[in-house]
Amino acid sequence: MSENKKIILTGDRPTGKLHVGHFAGSLKQRVALQDSGEFDQIFIMIADAQALTDNADNPSKIRDSIMEVALDYLSIGIHPEKTTIFIQSYITELTELSFYYMNLVTVSRLQRNPTVKAEIQLRNFETSIPVGFYTYPISQAADITAFQATTVPVGEDQAPMIEQAREIVHKFNSVYGPTLVEPQILLPDNKACLRLPGTDGKAKMSKSLGNCIYLSDTEEDVRKKIMSMFTDPDHIRVQDPGKLEGNTVFTYLDAFSNTGHFAEYLPEYANLDELKEHYKRGGLGDVKVKKFLNNVMQETLSPIRTRRAAYEKDMEQVYEILRNGCVTAKKAAAATLGKVKHAMKIDYFEDVSFLQEQKKRFSQES
Repeated sequence: MSENKKIILTGDRPTGKLHVGHFAGSLKQRVALQDSGEFDQIFIMIADAQALTDNADNPSKIRDSIMEVALDYLSIGIHPEKTTIFIQSYITELTELSFYYMNLVTVSRLQRNPTVKAEIQLRNFETSIPVGFYTYPISQAADITAFQATTVPVGEDQAPMIEQAREIVHKFNSVYGPTLVEPQILLPDNKACLRLPGTDGKAKMSKSLGNCIYLSDTEEDVRKKIMSMFTDPDHIRVQDPGKLEGNTVFTYLDAFSNTGHFAEYLPEYANLDELKEHYKRGGLGDVKVKKFLNNVMQETLSPIRTRRAAYEKDMEQVYEILRNGCVTAKKAAAATLGKVKHAMKIDYFEDVSFLQEQKKRFSQES
């Protein structure tokens, strides 16, 4: 067991650069958790093995994203002395744990998992679901339990996955004795951050749709994307009343702005509520609101750009951070795997009592 340690496991699939939706929904919270001092260990996983379950025919996409994601982590303030960043596929113990956990989960239970069903529908897999993708909840349970994680920060859409991991832990401990830690879910506290839309107003940011603001975007890229953002299509003239529902600019302001931003960039309004009220009654143009959002986003992203530029000049350091993280993570996962195999009584050569038991058994039979 984790001996009352507080341990976090979280991570991302490396299928491209991370964007401001990732930052608002999870990355910003990870930095806060890292710097809180409340946790004994924090593991952040670059989930390349999981990404391959629906990108098996395009491994270069995953390979080229490893360093991009690592740079994104380091640029937002993830510190390698406080947080272990590692690559999932390097920790082979995770695969072995998944194999053992498969015996504790029924096919019908996997079929009922709402997150799996939603993801299958999203990717149009229908009857051609890769087995690796289908069994993702089991793989995730292995990821979580390998590091004895007590806390897993995720969005609400991932709650069914954590619940299934808890079921696997409970089943294992019931069958083999208390061995694994039952994880707790940690949800974001800012509801506006749960699902940030694309700049075009579509429900989800997507590289293929070209509607993302990336953490690595230049100042000019960010400005252009914000100035072309989807707002209220019926708000044609400045004097027209405007709608907030589905208005992407205000959704982003909900996620990123604070009263300090108003004092600095838009002092005629005390806060976002006042700005919203003016927009709703008419007399406030979209350009003015977009310019304010641009100031907010530039202030948010500026320190991230600065840190990224420094790390990009020393990619060997980034490489070593990943290598060292993998060594640390592998050691932790190996310790858990040892406990799991001992509980399952399949540690034949590590358990010195095995030979003695067998010698005694066969001497009695003869």
